[in-house]
Amino acid sequence: MTGDDGPLGTQGLLEALQGLRRHLDQDLFPLAIGDVAADRRMLKELSGQLDDYLLPRLAAIDAPLLVVVGGSTGAGKSTLVNSLVGADVTEPGVLRPTTLAPTLVANPGDVAWFTAAHVLPGMPRMTGEGAAGGGRGEPGTLRIVASDGLPAGLALLDAPDVDSVVSANRELAAQLLAAADLWLFVTTAARYADEVPWGFLRRARERSTALAVILQRVPPEARDPVTADLARLLRENGLAEAPLFTVPELDLSSERARLPAPAVRPISDWLAGLAADARSRAAVVRQTLTGALDSLAVRVPELADRVDRQQAGIAELRDAVDEAYASALSGFDEGMRDGVLLRGEVLARWQDFIGTGDLMRSLQSRVGRLRDRVAAVITGRPPPDRELRVALETGVEALIRAVADGAAERSVESWLVRPAGRDLLEKSGVAVTGRLGRASPELPGRAETAVRAWQGHVLDMVRSEGADRRTLARAASFGVNSLGVLLMLAVFSATGGITGIEVGIAGGTGVLSQKLLEAVFGDQAVRELTRAARADLRRRVGLILDEERVRFTSLLTGIGGAADTAAHLREAAGAVRRRRERQPL
Repeated sequence: MTGDDGPLGTQGLLEALQGLRRHLDQDLFPLAIGDVAADRRMLKELSGQLDDYLLPRLAAIDAPLLVVVGGSTGAGKSTLVNSLVGADVTEPGVLRPTTLAPTLVANPGDVAWFTAAHVLPGMPRMTGEGAAGGGRGEPGTLRIVASDGLPAGLALLDAPDVDSVVSANRELAAQLLAAADLWLFVTTAARYADEVPWGFLRRARERSTALAVILQRVPPEARDPVTADLARLLRENGLAEAPLFTVPELDLSSERARLPAPAVRPISDWLAGLAADARSRAAVVRQTLTGALDSLAVRVPELADRVDRQQAGIAELRDAVDEAYASALSGFDEGMRDGVLLRGEVLARWQDFIGTGDLMRSLQSRVGRLRDRVAAVITGRPPPDRELRVALETGVEALIRAVADGAAERSVESWLVRPAGRDLLEKSGVAVTGRLGRASPELPGRAETAVRAWQGHVLDMVRSEGADRRTLARAASFGVNSLGVLLMLAVFSATGGITGIEVGIAGGTGVLSQKLLEAVFGDQAVRELTRAARADLRRRVGLILDEERVRFTSLLTGIGGAADTAAHLREAAGAVRRRRERQPL
């Protein structure tokens, strides 16, 4: 019964389980993805059994045996505990469905083990005179009562009803049963076939939890048929090996009455035998411990699959945002090429810049005269360009705001059609959702800064290109600012999306800008300058949209655990399996 790394070879296994437990100490299911209620319940149950049973039991394999008394409403669990102890240590549930504190009864020599919170560490303890005096304690606390009526090495825990109408009672009952070395299932002749308790019994079978069944309140004439039928149900549910004790129906004159000692003696003798015989006690512990460990091979990978599903749902929300903002950048790309920016105020300022609106209108029928007009402009001093530059700046900023607003709106809409997205937005608050549906208040300032920085960069490009000896005189005669504006206009020179006479006007604007630039720098240099200027503006707008996207992705950052949590869970389950193969219990 000992191994090279501690009693029953548990030290290495304990370390493997501690490694598994660390990966569960996070909110793995924050959003409504799949059956998230079941996912959260599975996580809670697995973490709870590790904390409440597996880790403390492996740390102290010879600790007192914890017997949890559970069962249906009104089955007489508390009366049975009082009768086995021979004292009124726990109060029958006359106040149902009030949530009460469970009561744990132990031999005085074992009380220190349970008050030290080795098992059920998350439950505050109530000890001393208040507990011994029968006080019910606050909900969520564990009453610990010392009694010489129990032999050393054995403790009884009176659990809430497994079918209580109070959900907190049902959850606590499940938690306590998962912490048990041995479960005493208490039922009655009238209720032994109820479905809810059998759900717990089947779970005990699946996890090989050591189990005994107490059938109470059995009329003498029904003893044989009822006992036989219950035994049949136990066989059909894979629990034929569970000891079955029958307690006859007795006339108890008061709520706090105890069953006569002869009626419960078979049960008390069986329990005393377990407590007195180290081999029998170890067999119970080994059965339940082995079953709980075996269940991890199924439960942990299943939990990992559910974590993957949660992560996939979170990734889907992130992808929806990425798609919306990628579409926004594509929309800006289209806005740079469709010629829309060359209409309106920009067109008016362009005509002022050239010197006459007649030139633009003549382009539809008199394109052949373009070179003459280009030459005339180059040989003379260009008109002021400031207003044209400002008009272009305003147009680009408006385009940035439009695509950012569209991306924000599409992102919110895509989240709202998904349960996980709605859940996240609801948790963030209505006000947050409203703000997310449009561009951030900081966007106009960011757009203005970016466009002005881009214009400065374009001027630097022109200045650098015009420093070449072959172009120096021509660039100087025209001016860096004017050439820079012409290059900015060339960036938006395509005409897709414009109809009617504006095609010719906007197209002429781009053509003339390009021809003026080619007259100074040459056609190859102009193509490279235009490409570089367009790419630089796109990069700056992309950075702005990235900042806008963060408003959504920041809500997803850190939720659902680390991206590799599911892989770590599977790896930890494998480590537990390998450790058990090396050193079986």
